[in-house]
Amino acid sequence: MSTQDGTQATAGDGRMVGILGRLGVYPPVRLALPARRILAYLALHGQPVTRKVAAADLWPDFPEEVGRTNLRRAVWHLPAGWVDSVGDELHLLAQTDFALAQAAASRALGGQELGLPDITLLSEDVLPGWHDEWVLPPQDAFRLLRVQALEAACRNMTAAGHLALAIQAGSAALAAEPLCESAAEALIDAYLAQRNRYQAAMCFRSLASRLRSELGVLPDVALRNRLENIGLSALAASSS
Repeated sequence: MSTQDGTQATAGDGRMVGILGRLGVYPPVRLALPARRILAYLALHGQPVTRKVAAADLWPDFPEEVGRTNLRRAVWHLPAGWVDSVGDELHLLAQTDFALAQAAASRALGGQELGLPDITLLSEDVLPGWHDEWVLPPQDAFRLLRVQALEAACRNMTAAGHLALAIQAGSAALAAEPLCESAAEALIDAYLAQRNRYQAAMCFRSLASRLRSELGVLPDVALRNRLENIGLSALAASSS
């Protein structure tokens, strides 16, 4: 695949576009705002996008011809080797942390364990602070995916006895969705497997407080009963 200056480039040339936590490109290059938006847009899509669709998404309030002109100008000013045009499609010539995070989520949901770099990737939202219409649906979808994946990773690693990593994954899941009872339960199980009853109790109390404050409900009765059965009856009673 050729770049604008005729050289060859592939997604394996060491370039990376990061959209988790913030937008970043590696190796660092100076980019104007339109170019940054194009890289973020292509990284989020994970596949080639036609110029017509990209222009309409990135400049939705402009006539089609104006949007396509803006897109053409922005692409032209990108440094060589980052985006290639094949026919009417734009191809991102870089890896993305978003794709790595999605692969990590797939492994976790398939029952595999994760390493700390995977957990770190899944601990960040997509382009936080960005409110473009093309960003919002993927933001919501990825938040749900990463919470489910982190919870699954917590359970997988608790079962395997890798408790420190299980706690990291469970804590990240609960930080992303503080009202998620299943994530809290997974983290409590990891703490109990570590014989850390104090942290298990604190996790349950925090969950109970948040549920009462935000939703006016109590934690699931099955979880309260489990805590009573292992000797934390006073804790369970305090949340009633």
